[in-house]
Amino acid sequence: MTYKETLDWMFGQLPMYQQKGAAALNAKLDNIISFCNVLGNPEKKFKSIHVAGTNGKGSSSHMLSSILQEAGYKVGLYTSPHLKDFRERIKINGEVVSKKFVRDFIEENKTFFEYHKLSFFEMTVGMAFSYFAEEKVDVAIIEVGLGGRLDSTNIITPEVSLITNIGMDHTQFLGETLEKIALEKAGIIKPKVPVVISETQPETKMIFNLIAHQLKCNIIFADAEPAKGYSTDLLGEYQQRNINGVVATIHQLKHFNVTDEAISEGFKKVVENTGLLGRWQVLQENPLVVCDTAHNKEGLQLVLQQLKKQSYDQLHIVLGFVKDKDVRSVLSLFPKDAKYYFVRPSIPRGMDAIQLGELAQEQGLRGKVFNSVEKGLKNALKKAGEEDVIYVGGSTFVVAEVV
Repeated sequence: MTYKETLDWMFGQLPMYQQKGAAALNAKLDNIISFCNVLGNPEKKFKSIHVAGTNGKGSSSHMLSSILQEAGYKVGLYTSPHLKDFRERIKINGEVVSKKFVRDFIEENKTFFEYHKLSFFEMTVGMAFSYFAEEKVDVAIIEVGLGGRLDSTNIITPEVSLITNIGMDHTQFLGETLEKIALEKAGIIKPKVPVVISETQPETKMIFNLIAHQLKCNIIFADAEPAKGYSTDLLGEYQQRNINGVVATIHQLKHFNVTDEAISEGFKKVVENTGLLGRWQVLQENPLVVCDTAHNKEGLQLVLQQLKKQSYDQLHIVLGFVKDKDVRSVLSLFPKDAKYYFVRPSIPRGMDAIQLGELAQEQGLRGKVFNSVEKGLKNALKKAGEEDVIYVGGSTFVVAEVV
């Protein structure tokens, strides 16, 4: 198969959660354990840091990678989902995995995939682990896909575990309360492996403390002693919460020499070192166009606070969601004096723009409906003056179409 045919086979035959939702989820570890056994257990051949959380885990993972790169290490980075290119999920020192590796890996293991009906995510996790082992990385930053306890990445024993925060997202899988969701995320905590919590939350602190005590882990709540004096090229004041957790995680690393200069430079060069996209990303000036992948209540609250701090004549919002979000409660956060352009991201899970417009109208949000993200943004650019601000977001998949 060509590279394109390989991707089409992966995306088409085996549905991925981002496209299909619940139908693609395989909430057990049997398949990934069997697969990694067949691969020779690559996950045991490199050191790792495991990163979970509702919001901030992607930014934190990229920050950790950038810092360790600045410290002179060969760093693997596994994240999801991708925005433009599947290979964004698997990087070493900011360079994406080769098309040849992806093609050869799928070709070599296709019989196993078909026989055992592996999910898209399980295949990709096995691929990342094999690549990092083959390339002999010094350390790999492994971002959890969904939850923690039953996530396919949760077969590693990391040097440190980082949990950024807990919010109400994916409640149909993880539970309807912060406490239940925290239990799922806490599933990445391993015996005697230090765990860092970026944000202390009263509903979840006791759960993390209890599990850490049971597993004899050192637990650090990073915001108890915030990291001062660091700035990052990732825009958005909310990044300070991630900085706290990342610095605490670096300080828990043994067998690695990371100077304060490497930490400082790493924070300043996250985009340059890792190629991260879509975090308060400025697409153009005059009018200012910003996009952000925040897609749940807690994440969007932070982004909307950031928007309030911008100065503009008029705010324009290009907005789209996927079907399985609690869109009503999210829409209640948005300002009523903005002009809206309701769009549908072009994936099967994309929420119909007409339906979104109707739900928005119930919340007092006024705007027009467009059948694509491109048309919505084009219209916003046509209407906006030079002193206006255009925000594009609501879903990772809306942002993927504009970066």
